[in-house]
Order: sequence, then structure tokens, then C-alpha cells
Amino acid sequence: MRVGPMAIGGGLGGVALLLLSLLFGFDPRDIVNPGGAGSTAPLAESDSGDNDERKDFVAAVVGYTEDSWSEIFREGGRNYRPPKLVLYTRAVESACGFGQAAMGPFYCPDDEKVYLDLSFFQELHDRFHAPGDFAQAYVIAHEVGHHVQKLLNLASPGQSNRASVRTELQADCLAGVWANRTEKSQQAQARSFLDPGDIDEALGAASMIGDDKLQLQSQGYVVPESFTHGTAEQRVHWFKQGFQSGNIAGCNTSTEKL
Repeated sequence: MRVGPMAIGGGLGGVALLLLSLLFGFDPRDIVNPGGAGSTAPLAESDSGDNDERKDFVAAVVGYTEDSWSEIFREGGRNYRPPKLVLYTRAVESACGFGQAAMGPFYCPDDEKVYLDLSFFQELHDRFHAPGDFAQAYVIAHEVGHHVQKLLNLASPGQSNRASVRTELQADCLAGVWANRTEKSQQAQARSFLDPGDIDEALGAASMIGDDKLQLQSQGYVVPESFTHGTAEQRVHWFKQGFQSGNIAGCNTSTEKL
């Protein structure tokens, strides 16, 4: 995955954050002090180097989501209102309640914010064996997909596990739509967004965080009735569906048999 003219890594720090803010139109204060005073636990000083690099990467990916979804919404005669981004460690307060790092990234529709715990990206590599920049980008795009669902009132109605699975699979599909449209937009400018293997990284991440694999890892057996996000196979299928179609209309997960 290529994030503009600068490569990710190598201690880019605050200078890169400022440049990325100019390129992608976000307020760097939202990254340095996400969500306002008291909304998140401070980053540990010992983590500052790695976290600076991850912040730069997250900012770049969020910038790409804003560009692509703004274009898609304009095509449909709508204006895209991007979500706020909150980076935190350990725990955070949201309008949807108290969030902890163990929950992983999440989106709160009540305050329209995407909450990312930076340590999750290391966990994605170490625990879920899903390495690579685009595996991380897929996770971010999935949460932004939930924001798109809210804006377009796409999420499946109801509070049942089945409704939850369809909603999560649709967010996977929307992440695929984003990847498709961003690549096409960059190609139109004689640039490349995706590197060889990027989509495989995303599919690997989708596979490793399927309900069936997570349950097998944690308890040694699978309880399909308790699924909330979908199986590894389903998550891979719907990301691929979004990427191949490049169209929101292709993300109708109500057809998924559960």
C-alpha cells in the first residue's frame, strides 16, 4: 500500500503528520490530542516512537477513506460527513459507553467517532498472524464502513446476532468498495495505491478475525449461534465482493444465509 509521496516508517514524526494533514485535510490536533481533553488515556512515553509512525499511517488511511467516500457520495447526490478519529491506549470513554483495548477498534454511531487503540495493530500481527500495512488499512476501512452505514441508513435492523453479522459483513464489503475506488482514483492520476499482495493482506486479516477462528483460538470449539461478525469465509467473501464490484449496491448482505 502506498500512502502518498512519503513512505511509512523511519521516524517521520510530527513533520510527516503536518504534511499528511495538509494532503488529506484533517486537523492534526485530532490525532495528537484525539477527542478532546480527558477523552483518552495518554500514550506512554516509551511507546512514542512506534506510535508516531502508526499515527502517521492511520492519518493517511483515514485521508484516503475521506477522499473516496466523498467522491462516492457526490455521485449519489449526497455530501459525505467524515467521522472523527480517536486514538487511545488502554481505555476510552465514548458516547456508546466505556471502551477498552481488549474490544479492539470500534465505531460509535452516537458520536460518529472511530476509536482505534494503536496497540491493536501489533496484536493483529502477533496474535492474529495478519501482518502488513493493508491488513491494518482494512481494519480502519471496516470501521469507517460502519460510519457509511449510519449516514446511508444501511445497517440491518434489529439487535439479534444475525442482524449484527449482516451489519459487520456489510462493513467488510464497504471496506472492499473503498479499496477498489481508491485504487481507481490513484490510477487516474498515474499513481498506484495498491502494491502486489495488499489485497491478500486484507483477506488474511478478514480470515483471521472471523468468529469461528476466534472462538477456536479462545475456547477450542465453535458456537455458530453466538456469532456476531461472521465466519472467516464470510468475511473474506464480502470484502472480495466489495472490492470486485466497487459499488455500494453490491453490499446487500441481507441475502447472506446465516
